[in-house]
Amino acid sequence: MVWTGTWVAERLGVELIGDEELPALLGLALRRNPKRAHLLVSSVLGKHVPQHPSVVYGSGLGLGLRVRELLGAEEAGRAVVLGYAETATALGHAVADGLGSAPYLHSTRRPVPGVATAGGFEESHSHATSHLLLPEDPELLAGPGPLVLVDDEFSTGNTVLNTLRGLHERYPRDRYVVVALVDMRAPADRDRLTAFAAELGARVDLLSLAAGTVVLPDDVLEKGQELVARHEHAAPVTGPAASAAPASGPAASAVPTAPAAPASGPATPTAAPTASAVPTVPAAPATPTAAPTAPAVPAAPAAPAEPTTGPAASAMPTAPAVPTAPAAPTAPTRSAESTAPTRSAVPAPPTPSAAPTVPTPTVIPAVPTPTDIPAAAALPAAPAVPAAPAVVRVPLDWPAEVPDGGRHGFTPEHRARLEAALPGMTKALAEALAADAPDGAGRAPRVLVLGFEELMYAPLRLAGALEDAGLDVRYSTTTRSPVLAVDDPGYAIRTRLVFPAHDDPADGPGDRYAYNVAGGGFDAVVAVVDSAADTPELHAPDGLLAQLAAHVPRVALAVVPSYTPRPRSQPRPQAAMDPMAAPEAPERSSMLPEPLRGPAFSSYAPEEVGWLLQDLSDVELEAPTEEREEAIQRGGAHYAESLPVEYQPSARYQELFHSALESSAARIAHAVGTVTETVLAEKPARPVLVSLARAGTPVGVLMRRWALHRHGLDLPHYAVSIVRGRGIDANALRWLAAHHDPADVVFVDGWTGKGAITRELAAALRESEEFAGFDPEIAVLADPGSCVRTYGTREDFLIPSACLNSTVSGLISRTVLRADLVGAHDFHGAKFYRDLSGADVSNAFLDAVEARFDEVAATVDTDVKDLLAADRTPTWEGWAAVERISEEYGIHDVNLVKPGVGETTRVLLRRVPWKILAKRGAGADLAHVRLLAEQRGVPVEEVDGLPYTCVGLIHPQYTRGATGADGKAVASR
Repeated sequence: MVWTGTWVAERLGVELIGDEELPALLGLALRRNPKRAHLLVSSVLGKHVPQHPSVVYGSGLGLGLRVRELLGAEEAGRAVVLGYAETATALGHAVADGLGSAPYLHSTRRPVPGVATAGGFEESHSHATSHLLLPEDPELLAGPGPLVLVDDEFSTGNTVLNTLRGLHERYPRDRYVVVALVDMRAPADRDRLTAFAAELGARVDLLSLAAGTVVLPDDVLEKGQELVARHEHAAPVTGPAASAAPASGPAASAVPTAPAAPASGPATPTAAPTASAVPTVPAAPATPTAAPTAPAVPAAPAAPAEPTTGPAASAMPTAPAVPTAPAAPTAPTRSAESTAPTRSAVPAPPTPSAAPTVPTPTVIPAVPTPTDIPAAAALPAAPAVPAAPAVVRVPLDWPAEVPDGGRHGFTPEHRARLEAALPGMTKALAEALAADAPDGAGRAPRVLVLGFEELMYAPLRLAGALEDAGLDVRYSTTTRSPVLAVDDPGYAIRTRLVFPAHDDPADGPGDRYAYNVAGGGFDAVVAVVDSAADTPELHAPDGLLAQLAAHVPRVALAVVPSYTPRPRSQPRPQAAMDPMAAPEAPERSSMLPEPLRGPAFSSYAPEEVGWLLQDLSDVELEAPTEEREEAIQRGGAHYAESLPVEYQPSARYQELFHSALESSAARIAHAVGTVTETVLAEKPARPVLVSLARAGTPVGVLMRRWALHRHGLDLPHYAVSIVRGRGIDANALRWLAAHHDPADVVFVDGWTGKGAITRELAAALRESEEFAGFDPEIAVLADPGSCVRTYGTREDFLIPSACLNSTVSGLISRTVLRADLVGAHDFHGAKFYRDLSGADVSNAFLDAVEARFDEVAATVDTDVKDLLAADRTPTWEGWAAVERISEEYGIHDVNLVKPGVGETTRVLLRRVPWKILAKRGAGADLAHVRLLAEQRGVPVEEVDGLPYTCVGLIHPQYTRGATGADGKAVASR
């Protein structure tokens, strides 16, 4: 097989000289860039070239072990690793893993609202130059220990110089280690770094897998741009396949497609506890080089003479020698160097092979070779497909509080929790791919795990775990970098897919790319993105998922929750025009935690809802219902200071719940669709659903599911506490304001009764200028009281989620606000009843309603159009009825009148009921109410002219001797 840099070398006169390993590590491609025409394409990075995940991870891990040997155990224990976005984010992670105890941070091009920058720098040759440093811990970069900088390649060293200059001014230290896969600097660039280290008074060590130099003719930029322009204007693709007619001109000479080498499955894992096994093939002995630090990459056997019919190649044969110009500079004699004030170099540490726990990559599998695309064809962007295809969404049980990557820091503790969660996530992915079991030819399915721009480490670890499980896996990621694609075996980028950016980038919309995926012989692709990138653009007809489905038989989507740091205090002003004078990240006096998520807190999946609450599961908060009622009515306690004993209904009542769910699921689905479509129509930006815990939470989850099911929208969803008479949790609002635009927040509740919570929320937001940006409107499933503008229905009917307590609400209690438990900087509290998991029907309720979405979709669309055109001004009819009932029945306290099916059910489950008023003729919607009333000895009185289906009355003069309608004791059953 020819070297994947031949095509560029022959046409532009570009030469690659240096260590013998370079041709196996690097290929060449062209890009439209006014500063640099050529692109060094790594075969072990996992960015442009699909590669065995064990090779990608093993390369970085081995470099990390070499850094550890260089520094020694003590200094390695104080080191911090900094990686460069976007290409080296996973490489830096792997180096940090090799070091063992080092925290990791990578630069980012994604600003995060509310997160102060700890620095920044420029990458002058890149198409997107500005890098930000956004550590959650402002002290991460401030320690005196060594700083390890990791990039995929050193070309000129300018990026490293810019980084060192800026960081050393703010966080001076005496030692740096710079790590890359390849060091391609010219001698003059090496001298510059040596002089710069002397100027800093710091030692700078360099480590790489191999070293060399790129020799560029004087006119390479002009000729490269001309060549790119000629091939970019080749004939467009006319069908969904990624094939193209050969371009005209010298580049279009007929070159037979290189025969594919036989596919090989993953190697048997080694005993290394942290490193994935690196697959190997029989190799000829490597020729020794003069570079003692570069790990030898043995050559693979030559490709067979006859083309194979199997999938794309999985091993690279020996690369032919690269032509070398006589006048070329001499090759460097080593691939690791260091510069210090008192000397120009230090001896390099031993190669990774000296460390038995991490295998050194010995074979670099080649980019998959398409066998059905004409050779030497310039491949333009893949065409848009008519509509987004069905995509299998694979829920990942991503561990709570573990960041999706190193954008804000990643600690050894995070790494350990991720390792523990990998088996479960691997199982979920493997089961989703089970439909691609070995085909009729007995060949195992070939799977690509495709990461997303800076999100490289999470998909890499998932891919590696799948490989360890025995799957035939390759790994690569999408990228912002535009590169010419030419289908020629001597060119590194054979195919490309073009699709719009789908993470609302700060620098505006633009094209994104996936290389060497089309025509790669993949049976399935697992696209892994973070939740910030799970947007309508991702699911659009011309989006990434549709482009993948046009070329790969099966597409799965796995979404990792985007990690956002806790809000920081306002940064101090900084000088303008200085990239390193960005606002600092001062320490905060209070650190609001990240939302709690299942399964650690609640039985809902982690992506379904984030609870802005504190976990009080280990605190004894329950009190007998009678004691609570007496204390509340005497003014000795607030209802939110304790919890009722969790009442588990009888088997007969449970049967009623399931029967009611079956009969009302379609009705609820229609209401869910109506309220969600109304919200989406009136919130053109991406809404952020914020449920009022706990009754609003199941509704918020269902609204999120509707948006995902009908529109491919993965809406953020949180649950917050609001307490009548105490207001909404102010710290939860502060967290929301730090992480989202308050204007995008939509508060969600289950239903309205008399509108007390609606008034409570409006008053809380109105009284504080801090929260003026939040809209006090509440979206509810049912609004029988006519208290809100945004609702699914104004009918008062049975919503089965009101029939039970925690077992239909994710096993979460109602919220608690008590001064001795909730401090000034704390979220309100709640309990997770893990012991009730056997009775939990939370997800059964959600699934039963979601199953009816398609059935009601057409009527929802029609009804929403009518609803949006109607007058939805609240009449507060319910409030007027409650005031009338309060006086008519001699209660004289509207808080003891609970209107509607949902509120009446709560009275029977959690309070001391006096009597139930039922609309005359109400049928099945009241079956569960009548049963509960019978069990508790509470009379049901049928009345006329009731605007609700029923109203629950709490005993107005309660003592523990008065529980019945006549004021005398009635035994609770």
